[in-house]
Amino acid sequence: MRLDNFGLGLAKGMALTLKHVLARKPITTQYPEERLANSRRHRGPELIWVPTKCTGCATCATSCPQGNIEMITSVSTHNSWHVEKYEVDHGRCMFCGLCVEACPFDALYMGRGYERATNNRNQLVLSKEMLQMAPDRQPSGYFRPDVEADLPLQTLLVYGQRKEKET
Repeated sequence: MRLDNFGLGLAKGMALTLKHVLARKPITTQYPEERLANSRRHRGPELIWVPTKCTGCATCATSCPQGNIEMITSVSTHNSWHVEKYEVDHGRCMFCGLCVEACPFDALYMGRGYERATNNRNQLVLSKEMLQMAPDRQPSGYFRPDVEADLPLQTLLVYGQRKEKET
């Protein structure tokens, strides 16, 4: 075993480390003030329900492996269904997306948000008013290519430069 190359390898490693520390611009984002656009198909920990498309068939509730979706419907005029109660327990949901895939009327979407932390478990049970689309609750392109085309590109930081990447 030769020990004379040990010093050369150590010097090369330290040179590479110093090059990265001193020559590169930092790629850190100041998170609360500055946010990057996540992937178009990001399945955030939220569901978005569109009541105008929902017929109350409860296919989403039956497809949920955990039974987190509770739907109560009643018959309204002209043999159509009216959704009286629609609740999702996000505290127990594993966000597998089976309910989104099972919905035959595209009334349920995965969301793109990722800031759902809370200290109170009761706040994770969302009613139908809280599940509807809002400016801060936008649908994901997961399983919905028509929605994906309208979403912004993903922001990536590569060597301190902001680049848009098609995902």
